[in-house]
Amino acid sequence: MRIGVISDTHGSVGAWQKAYDLFLRQTDLIIHCGDLLYHGPRNPLPVEYKPNELCAIFNTLEKPIVFVRGNCDAEVDQMVLDYPLESPYAHIFTERWRILVHHGHQNLLPAKTKTFNNLIISGHTHLPVIKKENGVIYLNPGSPALPKDEPKTPTIAVIDEEAIVIWNIETGKEIEKTSSAL
Repeated sequence: MRIGVISDTHGSVGAWQKAYDLFLRQTDLIIHCGDLLYHGPRNPLPVEYKPNELCAIFNTLEKPIVFVRGNCDAEVDQMVLDYPLESPYAHIFTERWRILVHHGHQNLLPAKTKTFNNLIISGHTHLPVIKKENGVIYLNPGSPALPKDEPKTPTIAVIDEEAIVIWNIETGKEIEKTSSAL
């Protein structure tokens, strides 16, 4: 199974479309770690900020997608989205992965989280990271719309049976990779 992971699109149709066309189209499932439609008061407006249009794209997507509610996602978003906004966590189980997804703005995870999950995915920081710790892989795909690293690299991630890779959606180049082995 090939899983695309994206976070913090903040209403940017252009960022979503680039990520989808280059990487997410070839996946079996997409996980969105939150902050789907709005930019929030601390962020600048992203390029091609069109939350209504992005919502329509999400609603017509012909692929399974799991959304987790972010700190910029509001109750009203659920009224226009055809998919549920999971909150504060989503759980996904595959043959290989026991995944816990959360947005990341509340860092304290329940005590048994690391016991029963081997992949913990979050967004929020807009900083791409893959790290392994005590049999658990932690993944943050960064942000394709409002990256906060230097030099502002727009990123997403793809998970398969062999590896987890963070991709630059502008250049199509690999940023970081780790084997799926724990």
